[in-house]
Amino acid sequence: MSVSTLSPEMTTRMNRFNSTITADEYLADSNVLFYLSDAVTQLLEHKEEYSQFGVTRYFAEYFSSVKNSNHVLFREYNYIRATSHNRASFIRVFWRCFRQIGKSGDLLSVLEYRSLLQLLCPDFPVEIVQSAARIVLMDDAIDCLMSFSDFLYAFQLQFYYQEFLDSVLVIYQDLLAGKSPNTVIVPTSTSIEQLPSVAAEENDKEEHQQDGVEPSTLAQCIDALCDRFKHSHPTRSCMKEVLEQTDKVSYYSLLMSLAKHETINQTIGALPSKAELLIDPEMDQELDKLIAQISVSPSSNSSGSAVGGLKDVQRKASPRRNIHHRRKIEVESDGSTEETDSSEN
Repeated sequence: MSVSTLSPEMTTRMNRFNSTITADEYLADSNVLFYLSDAVTQLLEHKEEYSQFGVTRYFAEYFSSVKNSNHVLFREYNYIRATSHNRASFIRVFWRCFRQIGKSGDLLSVLEYRSLLQLLCPDFPVEIVQSAARIVLMDDAIDCLMSFSDFLYAFQLQFYYQEFLDSVLVIYQDLLAGKSPNTVIVPTSTSIEQLPSVAAEENDKEEHQQDGVEPSTLAQCIDALCDRFKHSHPTRSCMKEVLEQTDKVSYYSLLMSLAKHETINQTIGALPSKAELLIDPEMDQELDKLIAQISVSPSSNSSGSAVGGLKDVQRKASPRRNIHHRRKIEVESDGSTEETDSSEN
């Protein structure tokens, strides 16, 4: 199954050939100015390296990497979370780099998943990983081990819809406390940064109120939130469908159902269905090439030498070897080495 590099949410946005859409509206909706600003910043920071290939070629390759979702590798957290496309791209890169964990059936802890994420984004915060773990474990002890597929879909929901879920958490807490359901709070950037502590308080509250809240009341509040929410959120039909299936709902049981919802997964467009999660023909083809290289290499007893040869081939194929591109090749090669070693064993 091939997954589009651009999420359906992006592809269904404003069409640039639509005469009824103004230039300003299209630029704002597509985040072109954000990427253009970042491209200029990167060019100025590495101008000695890029200038030898020409500015025109640099911009062409930059926007090609954005289109192909390769642009988020080794970037800072504020960049990868800046747009919906960046978030979907990062989720897809994480899946492709570490799907071997799922194939091997290994179970990892929160800190281990955080370490994997920080290989791709060095300053990735642990709070997001902990929130994803709470979805998987239904807010039980988050030091338990999790399968790759369970964590991945929970992480996708938490990371992609972070602001919306933070707002739903505030509403859910208000309902638990008996406050007016008409009070809808859309957190500011400051309050969002403070919400990990709010989530910690939620742990204690749910220990005493396991039954949750009335789904119909929560649905009304969420519907009102969607009317005024500026960030991405799951489709109302999906949330309504989930809430109609139970008499009582807790915050994390709602999120678990949303994380497993295939329509939401398709809307984000970063991951295949769970049945095809461990299938990646393109990556498998690259691994087959690497295995073939090792088998015919005189020094095939050293996987490192084969990886080095693969790096040389890949680097020669592209005259532009910027910092992010070099790191991308190294990570993909290192990931391939692990799969090759496990195959040989």
